[in-house]
Amino acid sequence: MKTGFICDESYFWHDTGNGALFLSPGGWVESDIHSENPATKRRFKNLLERSGLLKQMKSIAPRPATEEEVALFHTKELIQKTKEVSDNGGGETGPLAIVGPGSYEIALLSAGGALTGVDAVMNGDVKNVYALTRPPGHHAEAHEGSGFCLFNNVAIAGKYAKAKYGLKRVLVLDWDVHHGNGTESAFYEDNEVLFISLHQDRYYPADRGFAEHVGKNGAEGYTVNIPLPAGTGNAGYMYAFKEIVAPIVNEFKPELIIVSAGQDPSLFDPLARMMVTRDGFYQFAETMNELAKNHCDGKLVLCHEGGYSGAYVPFCSLAIVESISGISTNIEDPFAPAFPGLPTNELLTSQKEAVDHVKQIQSSYWNLL
Repeated sequence: MKTGFICDESYFWHDTGNGALFLSPGGWVESDIHSENPATKRRFKNLLERSGLLKQMKSIAPRPATEEEVALFHTKELIQKTKEVSDNGGGETGPLAIVGPGSYEIALLSAGGALTGVDAVMNGDVKNVYALTRPPGHHAEAHEGSGFCLFNNVAIAGKYAKAKYGLKRVLVLDWDVHHGNGTESAFYEDNEVLFISLHQDRYYPADRGFAEHVGKNGAEGYTVNIPLPAGTGNAGYMYAFKEIVAPIVNEFKPELIIVSAGQDPSLFDPLARMMVTRDGFYQFAETMNELAKNHCDGKLVLCHEGGYSGAYVPFCSLAIVESISGISTNIEDPFAPAFPGLPTNELLTSQKEAVDHVKQIQSSYWNLL
């Protein structure tokens, strides 16, 4: 059975306009290209195609999510506001949540891409799937867009999987460098969804994602925040996967795994300060794929989130797809020779202590820690 790939040209037409990183131009801020632009995603798709790997996958066209499906998480007021702002030429639906002309329909198609992925793995059409969803989603809260995100693709997908397929154990893992605050909000009181976030400590949003935030009202332990210090590389992340993620997932035994795959922990990302390389992302995906095989017959859906290095995101994302598909393109990391002494594969004391702190907290809820 093949790995699926979900994408639509419309995803690249979501227009975030001009900006400087994430600021609107004006005053002393000279106009530039907004960080959340189509380039990284389009370049990844181009590399996937040019490598020959795309031909060996099953391409699946996404369908738009219905308003009722989006309302599984979002308020009707936000849905209506997003449509109105989009129809009126653009604006924002929350902090840094840029809506361009036609973005409403594209956001429905992005959320629908996640739902299409869930259906594809649940129905056995593919063994696993990568959805190149855009706009991204994990910052969007129920009542407002946030941080480049309009609708929360993975949160909607998790609730959809529960509602349509009657699932009682869904894992949502987020390795985007920024905390998945919206997704956490969606499941903070839900003991049928295990949410795990690995992110840069106190970065964005700086008031969310603390290790002590574990869920509430009967769902304590079903939120696992793993804040990592700036500069964490492959070794620090994999220590967290080994010591926390794998043991908890093995105890939880998910029926479906959904991943918010943001490639912004990469070494070259302009909106982060981490040190993950192409090989690190391969290992992330390999770990999640093995957990999916062990617990849910390989049912794994990855949804693209952040990642803002136009040069490096394509190679990191290609490595992820190589890992879950089991197909090697023999394309090596072209940037690796430039940093032969990079300490990405060294576990530093600060990184170990950060992970061990989370492990101590979560040991109150999970027997395997």
